[in-house]
Amino acid sequence: MTFAPAFHAEWIKIRTLRSLVGGLCGVLLATALFSAIAGLDTEGEDFDPLFSAFFGVSFGQIAAITFGAQAVSAEFQGGALRVSLAAAPDRLRWFAAKAVAIAVPVLAVGLITGVVSLAVGKAALGTKASGLSWSEGLRGVVGCGIYLMLMALFAAGLAAALRSGVATLSILIPFLLIVSFVVGSASAGVADFLPDKAGQVVFHETWDGALGPWTGLAVTGAWTAVALAAGAWSIRRRDA
Repeated sequence: MTFAPAFHAEWIKIRTLRSLVGGLCGVLLATALFSAIAGLDTEGEDFDPLFSAFFGVSFGQIAAITFGAQAVSAEFQGGALRVSLAAAPDRLRWFAAKAVAIAVPVLAVGLITGVVSLAVGKAALGTKASGLSWSEGLRGVVGCGIYLMLMALFAAGLAAALRSGVATLSILIPFLLIVSFVVGSASAGVADFLPDKAGQVVFHETWDGALGPWTGLAVTGAWTAVALAAGAWSIRRRDA
């Protein structure tokens, strides 16, 4: 089986599973909701209108990583992976098709989420958002799509390596909600290179850390590439 039929098969799986479609909807809803809430708080010397508008991404990414992890972990239930590999014997090609089938809808939803989040955030901020330029808003929207896609793929690679969606989410969700904040408070230099912190630089109007908006996303991309490589190795070497 060539790449196109393998991708088509994986795309059918994703769009027909209600839990996965619901996960994509969750990305948009969670991000917009928390961006609106964040827009109500404009106090503090460190107030950043762009980050406030995209604050909800910190919560929407949970839905994105859940989507990525579930899309892969479903293959390890009920012998589904053996059936998939029977149809697409080239394991690396199959895994590449799976990764693309995950990336495309998350990127699309991420871009839509970025537009909605910016609109909702600016509405909630009111005059506080008047200083945001068109280019900054565009950066946030594009960055939102790319960041959410990378985090979903990061989870997908880890799920393939661990062969478990539960194990993947048990690692990533506490890391994103707790560990990353603790490390960030204790050592800003180290935190700059964590997968979530690095990518979220794109949502800041100004940033005095080691990375810029696009180099930060590149660091997140490097983490994602390592996770996907580990997942590909596991798929290729371990029994289905």
